[in-house]
Amino acid sequence: MSASFDIYFSFRSPYSYLAAPQIVDLVRRFDVAPRLRVVLPIAIRIPGFFKQVNPLWPPYLLRDTFRIAQMHGLPYRWPRPDPIIMDVAAGEVAAEQPYIYRVSRLGVVAERMGQGLAFARAASHAIWSGEVDNWHEGEHLARALTAAGLDADAAERMAAEDEAGIDAEIATNEASQKNAGHWGVPLFVFNDEPFFGQDRIDHLIWRLRQAGVAER
Repeated sequence: MSASFDIYFSFRSPYSYLAAPQIVDLVRRFDVAPRLRVVLPIAIRIPGFFKQVNPLWPPYLLRDTFRIAQMHGLPYRWPRPDPIIMDVAAGEVAAEQPYIYRVSRLGVVAERMGQGLAFARAASHAIWSGEVDNWHEGEHLARALTAAGLDADAAERMAAEDEAGIDAEIATNEASQKNAGHWGVPLFVFNDEPFFGQDRIDHLIWRLRQAGVAER
């Protein structure tokens, strides 16, 4: 039986987007099965977070994520629209959040259908690559489902029919994330050990090897 690890992933996190291709490559290389654990963005999980954050952090995040994207040769642009509806200057997050809930629910459905990581990779690319505007409209997310090997109509139907159950699963993921020892994304948990950030993937690989996980 393959080893497994959890991936705590937010579709509003640029670092989650930047990590996704590396994790896809890791899964190709090692006999390991990922479990996508979708969580909502920190702007929703921690009310008032952006009112308290150090003002130096947002500009650094932009510089850092652009640098990482360049280093890995990934297309990157802040999404249009932002997956979270908020007044950035004031740190106010809107009560209604249609964009992030839809894509997050589809992520849960994709994992239930056995293709969570593949959908996370394809959908985050649609959101963050800058290749499309209005990623939330038209066929963009349907194409991401199809690219992940899923029936897009069936996935959309499942997401619409079980909103309460999916939202409860996301809440369970958020509680498990906290219990694992961190609040951020992407977070990888292998054998109860957390690895936070796309820059900890090499540490995760080191631990997989220590645990005797075979390369394919």
